[in-house]
Formats: sequence, C-alpha cells, structure tokens
Amino acid sequence: MKKQKMSRRSFITAAGAGTAALTVPYLFSSCSSPRKKPNIIFIMSDDHAEQAMSCYGSKMINTPNIDRIAREGILFKNSFVTNSICAPSRATLLTGKYSHKNGLRDNRDEFDGSQMTFPKLLQKAGYQTHIVGKWHLKTEPTGFDSWQVLIGQGDYYNPVFNEMGEERQITGYTTDLITDKAIDVLDNRDPQKPFCLLVHHKAPHRNWMPDSKHFDKFNNVKFPLPESFYDGYKNRPAAAEADMRIDDMYISFDLKLKKGSYDKETGTGGNKNFASQVENTWQNTVNRLTDEQKKAWDAHYDKMNAEFKKANLKGKELLEWKYQRYMQDYLRCILSVDENTGRLLGYLDDKGLNEDTIVIYTSDQGFYLGEHGWFDKRFMYEESLGMPLVMRYPREIQAGRIAEEMVLNLDFAPTFLDYAGVQIPLEMQGTSLRSLAGNKMYESWRTEMYYHYYEYPHGWHDVQMHYGIRTERYKLIHFYNIDKWELYDLQEDPHEINNIYDDPAHQVIVRDLHKQLKNLQQKYGDKVEQQISKSH
Repeated sequence: MKKQKMSRRSFITAAGAGTAALTVPYLFSSCSSPRKKPNIIFIMSDDHAEQAMSCYGSKMINTPNIDRIAREGILFKNSFVTNSICAPSRATLLTGKYSHKNGLRDNRDEFDGSQMTFPKLLQKAGYQTHIVGKWHLKTEPTGFDSWQVLIGQGDYYNPVFNEMGEERQITGYTTDLITDKAIDVLDNRDPQKPFCLLVHHKAPHRNWMPDSKHFDKFNNVKFPLPESFYDGYKNRPAAAEADMRIDDMYISFDLKLKKGSYDKETGTGGNKNFASQVENTWQNTVNRLTDEQKKAWDAHYDKMNAEFKKANLKGKELLEWKYQRYMQDYLRCILSVDENTGRLLGYLDDKGLNEDTIVIYTSDQGFYLGEHGWFDKRFMYEESLGMPLVMRYPREIQAGRIAEEMVLNLDFAPTFLDYAGVQIPLEMQGTSLRSLAGNKMYESWRTEMYYHYYEYPHGWHDVQMHYGIRTERYKLIHFYNIDKWELYDLQEDPHEINNIYDDPAHQVIVRDLHKQLKNLQQKYGDKVEQQISKSH
C-alpha cells in the first residue's frame, strides 16, 4: 500500500537518508534556470500498473530500464490520475486541466485541438515538439512539429500509422516500431534547439499480444492470487455490477484460444454487444500477421490450446487458469516496453544527452491485475487510481530520491513549462513538480485530490459514474447515478473491502470529507449538480 502519512509543510530526502531540511516558502516562478533549456522525453505506456514494476516493489517482473530512471532520479509513491481511462488521461496531460474543463470526459468524446496545450506553448518558446505512438483522441494532433500516431487503439503487429495526415502500414512489432520512430526523430532534429518528444506506447493495453521473442517468458511461473481476488463486493453495488472480472474475459480475443479448443465463447469482455463478433475480430487480428509472425505465433499458442482442451477445466480451476494466462501475456508485453525504454536511455548515453534531458516514464492510468477479481481500470480504487511515475534529470534531481507527496497527471503540463522557463497559464489546474523533484522547499503541497469518472452507460465494463476525494488516509466516493456512497480507511483497509460510510463511529469523518469534497469541486469548477441531472 502507498504510504499515507505526510506533513502539510513537507520536504523530500534522498531514499533512506532520513534527514530533513528546514521548510521555507517556495515560489514556483523563481526556479533558477539551467545553463540551457532542457530536452524532454516523456514515455507513457498504456495500462501499466505499479504492481508490474520492480522499482515499485513488484516480485512478478523485473523492469531494469524503468528502474534505472528511478534509481538515477526520483520515484513518486503517491502518483494519481484524475479520470482513469485512456483518452481523458491524455487530454489532461496535454492541457493540465480536469476533464470537465478540457471537454474530454470519456472515450466517446473528441479532443478539441484548438485549445491551449503545453506543446503549443513549448513551440512558441523555441522547442521542437514531436509525438510518436498512441494518440487516441480522434482529432489530429496540434502543437507538434511532427506527429506519427497509431490509428485508434492501434495493433500490436504491423500497425497503421498516421504520419502527418498520411496513413502507412509498417511491418513489425509496435513497441519496437514506436521506439524506432522516436530514435529517427532524435536523429533528424535540429541540434540547435531543445526538443520535447512524447513516446506513447500501445502496450500493455488489452488484448496483450507479446512479441514472439518473449513467448517463453513466465511459462513456468505460477503467480500468486491477489488477496482480494475473490472479493464478494459486499455493501458495494457499483463494484458488483461492473463487467470486468477475470471470468468476463473473452476466451478467444483476450486469452488467445482457437475455435475447437473450447465449446463456445463464454466471455462478455465488458461489452455484451461485442460478444457476438469477438471471434471474428480475433481471427481478423491473427490474419494481420505475416507468414513468419504466424509461424511463431502458432508454435507457441497451438501448444497452449491443446493443453487447455485436454485439461477440460471448470469452475474455480478455469477462473484461476484465466488469471495465469492473463498475467503471462500482460507481463510479456511489459518486457518489450522496458527493453525499448532501455534503447532510448542508451541513445541518450551514446549521444551525450543525459545531462540536458529530462526523462519521465509513466502510464496513462493504473490497472487491475486480479485485485477485486478484475482487469481494466476506471474505478477510483487504488490499483486504477494510482499511476507509476519516475523521472530523471541529472542537472537538478539527485539520484535515488523518493517522493511521498500526492501528485497528479494534472501536474505534467505545468512541470514541462516550468523546466522550459515558460510561464504557466492560470487556466492550468495542476502544479509543477519541479520543486519536489529538485529538493527545493515549498510553502505547502496538496494533501487531498479530486477524481471524476464519466463513462456510463454507453461505454465498456459497466462502471458507474462517480466522483470522490482521496486524502492521506481516507477515500470518499459517490456513485451518483445510483446515489451510493463509499468510505474507506486506507490505513486499516488498504484493499478497500470494507465500506464504512454508514458506520456510526465514522460519521464525523464523513461530514468532514463531504465538506472537503465540496470545496474541491468548487476549487476546480466541477458543477456536479448539472452532471447528475443529465444522468437521470
């Protein structure tokens, strides 16, 4: 569990040093500029859970290259997303604003590219700005000198890229291809100008198709079930309703079984309307493979299919088999992300760019790896609320630093502008992380955060709309379409199993959190009454 205890006037120390510094007011606009404007490489994967990163303590997988960024810089232990779903998270990254302010509340919305974004502001300040990889905002990118983005979610193999308005299919594995493109951008940049390069990986997004060179990884590993795997959702109707259990996975598209290895498709996959076409969709996905790719694919998965058919699993055994299969492919995809992160770090080493380049690795949100019996994200519970965040900049960030302060994806845009010496617009709702990362003192830091999720009922997974507040110890959530409240004591109940909202012993806390929640909604201009009226 994330550590909960933080002081309002806070400081940060090197990991394990145990020393404190006097706290004095810190003005964010007063950061002393480095000798030259820093380059920025922002690496963002899709659905990479903290539980699957060794620098966050994972025992399931080793991620040495992502760990290197943490080891040579800073790791944020309490890093959160404001709306745990792909497109809204990306819109918040660009604008530094909550979903209700940037206009992109869920994956059905289109991003308004005419609004202010940090790439546009960096361009005006003399930066070269580039993005390669996943975009997922429906409209074409703006504010970039070059952009090469996947179509929609993109494919794991032989994807189609939209390259400045021209579509082109490229043969290969997508995580590798995105990195190839990123390195090509760096090779062809203007060396007289600073650059900001966004590298957005598809992996490890569903349906978790690993590179063939990793097919044999984790074959003999049995992953322990999370403590909440068999959660019964007592006193939590919204959680009980959600269609995102491991058992709901498509046995074809998600778990890679072929017709003939199973009697019929049993999964709902989070979208019952899609279930009737999922087998054809999966077959079309496999048909995208080249002959060489298909040969490697069949050599691995045909064996797995034969073993599954022979085992004739039922009930609990089948459910736990699905979990193991899910974890194998999910983690195999992360191996490629980590390797390609290493390629970018190696490029900076070779070109002598380390000292002058900020490197950030994060994910667009967290993800469930069997906790509460789930996959996917969306809920305000810890596994999907938390997002991994590590950052390196040798000129300002001392190696081995750990921050326990509460930071948000809302803070990325102000951070980039601060390092670049660009004035942060008042409309941005986040705060620069430069003071935290550089061990500079500040007057105060947030000890509470606000969350709002919108995609219901027309999206995937049947997760009810909700908003809430997370403090250092407590979390209050309102599922407003069904008017149900949940309260968790994160210190006593880190797995968020026991909803204590109606507990008489916690009514003072309930009242205080209601006040804090209302204050946050007013602070960020979220007029929730209008949203509630629309949902009824």
